[in-house]
Amino acid sequence: MKISSLLTLPSINDASRKIHDRSLTPMQLVESCLSNIHKHETTIHAWVVIDEEGARKTARSQERLLESGLDPGPLAGIPIGVKDIIDVQGFPTRAGAPPDLKSPEPISVDAVVVAKLRAAGAIILGKTVTTQFACMDPSPTRNPWKTSQTPGGSSSGSAAAVALGMCMFALGTQTGGSIIRPSSYCGVVGLKPTHGRVSMDGIVPVSRVLDHVGPVCACVSDARIIYSIMNDARDDE
Repeated sequence: MKISSLLTLPSINDASRKIHDRSLTPMQLVESCLSNIHKHETTIHAWVVIDEEGARKTARSQERLLESGLDPGPLAGIPIGVKDIIDVQGFPTRAGAPPDLKSPEPISVDAVVVAKLRAAGAIILGKTVTTQFACMDPSPTRNPWKTSQTPGGSSSGSAAAVALGMCMFALGTQTGGSIIRPSSYCGVVGLKPTHGRVSMDGIVPVSRVLDHVGPVCACVSDARIIYSIMNDARDDE
């Protein structure tokens, strides 16, 4: 099966400008992404968990801030997915473990990179599928261009979700090629930062000297914006 046309959303820059000039609302973006999830998730299997009500609650809160003349942040209203080896407060981190293993307890603290994005206003829709522990068997996620083919791994769900407009960007991780490979297979943009530029605290390790976390986005300009928020380096580095 081939999905004939992939769905598109505005760029992050355009969406942010429209949200701040009140021509677009956070709830509209959230609902657009959820609509795409409802349409394609049963075929693509990009998500481990989707927090619809949590995302809507955050969107409503941001709209109230905007109505009051306050700025929820540069990523206000931008719905995102987070690879399920990265800690997100309120969700267990299963890391692609087989379903017959006992589910871990929900995490109490965001990974550092998630906390940065949340503080900037990003709305977390849920957690995206990874291969087992980011390095083992293929994931159930299918390639959105041709569902009989692999989306690549290990950040399978993140790349497929962005390609189908299920979220505006997603976090992936890479030890060998796990950001750039699925991004390439799914026709989106993956950015692997320089090692050490983005904190790996709160992320299940594969190799501490090779692991990276980076964004999977619809376009290069989106990746630049997200990296500028994720980046831990000082301005003079």
